[in-house]
Amino acid sequence: MKAKDKLRLWLIRLWLILLLIVIVPFISLNYTNHLIKKVSAFETTPNQKNAWTPDSLDEVATFSILGYDPETGEVGGAVQSRVFCVGNGVLWAEANVGAVATQAFVDVSYGPKALELLRKGLPPEEVIKQILAQDPDPFPERWPKQGRQFAVMNAKGEYAAYTGPKAPEWAGHKGGKYCTAQGNILASEKVVEAMVRAYEETKGHLSLRLVAALEAAQAAGGDKRGMQSAALLIVKEKSGTWLNNDVVMRLQVDDHPEPIKELRRLVEIALKQLRPLKIKSLP
Repeated sequence: MKAKDKLRLWLIRLWLILLLIVIVPFISLNYTNHLIKKVSAFETTPNQKNAWTPDSLDEVATFSILGYDPETGEVGGAVQSRVFCVGNGVLWAEANVGAVATQAFVDVSYGPKALELLRKGLPPEEVIKQILAQDPDPFPERWPKQGRQFAVMNAKGEYAAYTGPKAPEWAGHKGGKYCTAQGNILASEKVVEAMVRAYEETKGHLSLRLVAALEAAQAAGGDKRGMQSAALLIVKEKSGTWLNNDVVMRLQVDDHPEPIKELRRLVEIALKQLRPLKIKSLP
């Protein structure tokens, strides 16, 4: 091999060594830093872990109704909205306590907080006042406390409702006999009026009266954006199927072109299966 060829070979070897020692680690380091930055974008401080921000989604615009049946002692509610899985954060109920609906610029914590105060014996009006007073209003510009809407009903059918002045229009609520209807981004106030009227005029199980109210609301214009999901929740102590079950019905239609129609179908199935467990005394 000629001296020139040997020199060329050694230069190639030297280049390869430099590549392995310097360049490859440099590239790997930069790529690693890139990955760290990517991961860091999803990390938060302990106080911000899994923190929600008002830019995460639109306001929960919807119409709902809470109702009480004095003959059976059942209490519950129904809801429909142009959002996915509206039942996930709107309806709350507990046997011998009451029911709650939280919506508009919703703070989901209102639900369990309201039930806790009802459990202590506070009247619905006082529950509304205390929850609003304790709301820190963390996003006053994008998700204001004055845009909240919620209703509270106790186990006796007594109720109170609140519609903030900044709730998306049309927004409001209307009470009836053992029922309260509320909504926002509605076609008009005729929506809540139709809900109360349908609830009071419909006969039969509480679930049928609640669904009738949703159907009447939609017929009156409903949510201006359309329909997507619906839900229904009814409770009474030990009146659900199986043993020690306080949930009479918990039904959700999370994504459907006609959610109210589908909810009625589910209610009719549930009514056929609704058989409170009866245990005969042993001899």
